[in-house]
Amino acid sequence: MPIRRFGGHKSLASLSPKLSYSYTKMNISKSGYRVFSANSSTASTELAKRITERLGVELGKSVVFQEANRETKVDVKESVRGQDIFIIQTIPRDVNTAIMELLIMAYALKTSCAKNIIGVIPYFPYSKQCKMRKRGSIVCKLLASMLAKAGLTHIITMDLHQKEVQGFFTFPVDNLRASPFLIQYIQEEIPDYRNAVIVAKSPSSAKRAQSYAERLRLGLAVLHGEAHHSESDMADGRQSPPLSRTTTGHTGLELPSPRHQIPFPGIELPIMMAKEKPPISVVGDVGGRIAIIIDDIIDDVEDFVAAAEILKERGAYKIYIMATHGLLSAEAPRLIEESAIDEVVVTNTVPHEIQKLQCPKIKTVDVSMILAEAIRRIHNGESMAYLFRNIAVDD
Repeated sequence: MPIRRFGGHKSLASLSPKLSYSYTKMNISKSGYRVFSANSSTASTELAKRITERLGVELGKSVVFQEANRETKVDVKESVRGQDIFIIQTIPRDVNTAIMELLIMAYALKTSCAKNIIGVIPYFPYSKQCKMRKRGSIVCKLLASMLAKAGLTHIITMDLHQKEVQGFFTFPVDNLRASPFLIQYIQEEIPDYRNAVIVAKSPSSAKRAQSYAERLRLGLAVLHGEAHHSESDMADGRQSPPLSRTTTGHTGLELPSPRHQIPFPGIELPIMMAKEKPPISVVGDVGGRIAIIIDDIIDDVEDFVAAAEILKERGAYKIYIMATHGLLSAEAPRLIEESAIDEVVVTNTVPHEIQKLQCPKIKTVDVSMILAEAIRRIHNGESMAYLFRNIAVDD
C-alpha cells in the first residue's frame, strides 16, 4: 500500500500494523523534506514564509550571515540526512551575495548527506547574459555549472529571460509561468479591460504580448523605433578583419600587420551596412484605449517611460505595465512616479517593498501558490503537467 505524505511526514494510519515501531520511525525521518531560505536579508525571506505557510510546514532552522570581512557563512541547525531539501532564494539588489549564499548552503547540505537538493530560484540571476557579446562570456552557463558543482540536483524557476537557458543545466529545470496570475489581475483589477490593447515594447517581445492578446481576446500593438534596442541589434565584436583595409600582395619578405591580415590575399568579404532604426512608431491602434505593456523583466525603466509617452501621444488614456520580475533598479520608482504610467504590476519573485514605498503605482501579484504546489509535486513524485496546462511556448 502506498504511503501518503503531508507536510513531510507519513500518515501513520496507512501503515501496516505488522511493521515495527523502529522501522516506522526510521522511514519517517528518511523520507521527509525540509524547506530552507538561503537569504540573509529579512525582506527576502518573505516569499519563503508564504510558501511554507501554504505547504503547512515550518521553515528550516538555519543561519545565513556575513562575517566582518564580508565572507558568507551558513550554519544548518537540523539534520537533513536522506531528505529532499528545497532552498528558496530570492535575489535582492546584492545579486552576487545572494548567489554565494545559495552556493554555500547547497554545498553545506550536500556534505550533510541530503538526498536531493532543489533550488527554488524564482528570478534566475544573470539570465540576460545568456549570449556571447564581444569578448565576454556566457555568464548564465557559468552559473549553471557552479550550481551543479555545489550540489543542486533540480531547479524551480519562473519566466526565464530566454527559455533556451534550460539547456545550460545538466539537471532538470522547471520553468514555471506567471502569465496566469497576471492575466487574472488584468481581468479582475483593470476596469473595462475589454477596451484594452496589449502592447509589445519592442518587436523582440511581440510573441509574449501576442500570447496575452490571444488569451484575453484583445488587440495587439507593437512599438518599433530608435528608442528601443533589441539584444540582437548589438554589435558582437566579430567585425574581423576591420572594415577598412588595404590588400597588397605578400612576397614573403615581410609579414603584414596582424591587424590587417586576411586569410587569402585579394579576397574581399562583403561589408554589411550598419543598421539605422527609424523614428519610433506604433504599429497598431491605441487611440481611446487602455494600453497594457507586457514584458518579463522591468529593471531600468527609461524605455518603458518613453513607450508610455508615445502611447499617450497616440491617444491611449491609461497605461499599465505587466512584468514577472520587478527589479526596479536605480531611480526606477521616481521615474515611474513622474511618468505617464498609471500602474506597474509585478510578481513577488523579487523583493521590492522599498520601491513600493517610494512609488504607490507599483502593485504586487503573489505567485507563492504555484511555487508551493511545484515543491509538493516534486517531493511526492507527481507529474508537473498540471502546472503547465494550456501553457504555450510563447507564454
